[in-house]
Amino acid sequence: MSTATDPALAPASASALSSPGAPGAGSAGPGRMPSGGQRSWVPTVARGGLVGSLLRSPKAVVGLTLMGIFALLALLAPVLAPGDPSTIGDLASEAPSAGHWLGTTAKGQDVLALTLWGARSSLAVGFVVGTAATLIGVVVGLAGAYFGSVVDDVLSLVTNVFLLLPGLPLLVVLAAFLPPGAATVVLVLVVTGWAGSARVLRAQALSIRGKDFVAAAIVSGERAWRIMFREILPNMASVVMGTFLACVIFGIGAQAGLEFLGLGDSSVVSWGTNLYWASNDGALMSGAWWAFVPSGISIALVAFALALVNYGVDEVTNPRLRGGRRRRTSRATPRPVVVVRGAAAREVTR
Repeated sequence: MSTATDPALAPASASALSSPGAPGAGSAGPGRMPSGGQRSWVPTVARGGLVGSLLRSPKAVVGLTLMGIFALLALLAPVLAPGDPSTIGDLASEAPSAGHWLGTTAKGQDVLALTLWGARSSLAVGFVVGTAATLIGVVVGLAGAYFGSVVDDVLSLVTNVFLLLPGLPLLVVLAAFLPPGAATVVLVLVVTGWAGSARVLRAQALSIRGKDFVAAAIVSGERAWRIMFREILPNMASVVMGTFLACVIFGIGAQAGLEFLGLGDSSVVSWGTNLYWASNDGALMSGAWWAFVPSGISIALVAFALALVNYGVDEVTNPRLRGGRRRRTSRATPRPVVVVRGAAAREVTR
């Protein structure tokens, strides 16, 4: 009995759990035997695992390379641009030159230093928001899909309320009345960003909840938390990864938007505050494009890199996309045909 559309993602069915001769019943299968004696099945994406499959995807490689570059620059900011990047200098609104590669702001601050140090705050907030929003979405989605009934109704009601609330006005109101700081920005973005991921993950968990291997785990007496996090969650790995990357993109973009509106902590150096001060100093009106273009391009490139990684994960874990790639490869490869003339046959290449 098949329980999934893709053999690489298919968990064990009830017959595979009970039959000693079924594939994976021995030590050669992908499962692991816990202490209780029942086999817990973790899906495999492809030979070499998810990381190996991603490294064979050109889109994912480009995205990971871009993200690695930004992460490395953020970590090396104290080395590449030592000192306080907010220090006011004498050279105001200087165009890019050998002394200042990206020019200076209207206050004489080095734009390159502001961009490097801003990456630390923006990337940290983005990944913290993405992690927290995804964790809340996973817990709410799994609990609603598994328990159903009243639990699902209550969680769905709360999720729908947050989905119906207008996002930008809620962000502005919360950020305006809470004390400024990185913790406030993270809290506001998590509160307004978890509902969408919870809705997506609940829908995916509901489709897996009705599979035979989940029913077999329930009949065997497994605990609810173990079924949710050891049986259902591993089969949602691609959806969880895509949700996490989308939440990170949301976190970075929303933080920049709040700080650009002046609702963040203007004393903290980030890509959003760089844009805020460039706007306040009239960089656009004076033609000082170098004051705001680096931070804007950095936000766009990080979002582009995460989107490429997300597409690579979908390409690796989605059997339809993998099948399409195989078909394109097979069409590009010459296939031998046999031409029979009389009693002789010879092999030619089309």
